Amino acid sequence: MHQATGLAMRSKSRFFQCRLFSLIGLLLLFSLIPVRLAIAAYQVPRPQAILVLGGDPHREKAAAQIARSYSSLDVWVSSGSSPADIDSIFQAAAVPQSRIHLDYRATDTVTNFTTLVPELKQHQIQHLYLITSDFHMPRARAIATLILGSQGITFTPITVLSDEPQEPPLSTVRDVGRSLLWIVTGRTGANFGRLLESRFPEIAD
Repeated sequence: MHQATGLAMRSKSRFFQCRLFSLIGLLLLFSLIPVRLAIAAYQVPRPQAILVLGGDPHREKAAAQIARSYSSLDVWVSSGSSPADIDSIFQAAAVPQSRIHLDYRATDTVTNFTTLVPELKQHQIQHLYLITSDFHMPRARAIATLILGSQGITFTPITVLSDEPQEPPLSTVRDVGRSLLWIVTGRTGANFGRLLESRFPEIAD
């Protein structure tokens, strides 16, 4: 009886230790991200590239105009319009195709960032212009702060005006959780996101 009680107490002790270490780890994570963002902004005060999140051709048109003004910046378009439509938009702005990087792996806003992190780091990019619509920007900024910030990449947001209503806060809460999961495990929690969307259709990406 005493042996069983001792085992139960040790099991509880290990459980609380694991929770404590997890909490400490999360606190360290949250404290390090602002530091990494600040370091990146200090080292590279001006954006080195443009990232436009797909979902509305107006975002790509805004990116084309910015790329026209900053001829040294390459553009990454994550799951945007068709290649032909994007080519037409950037041609109209006199931006050469050689500066455009198209990526269609992302299936939602979280994966807009996670799929491109390795490529951005390969190009040694520490500062981005981040372009998306006004209704989408609060969630995109929250995700970017965690995912890009954890990798030492800062960003300057550029908002494209729209007539769309603001997204529900639950969408941001869901994707902040998924972003933290990616930082810790490398998984994006896409299945969890789809489960929530099935129960709350209003937060669908």
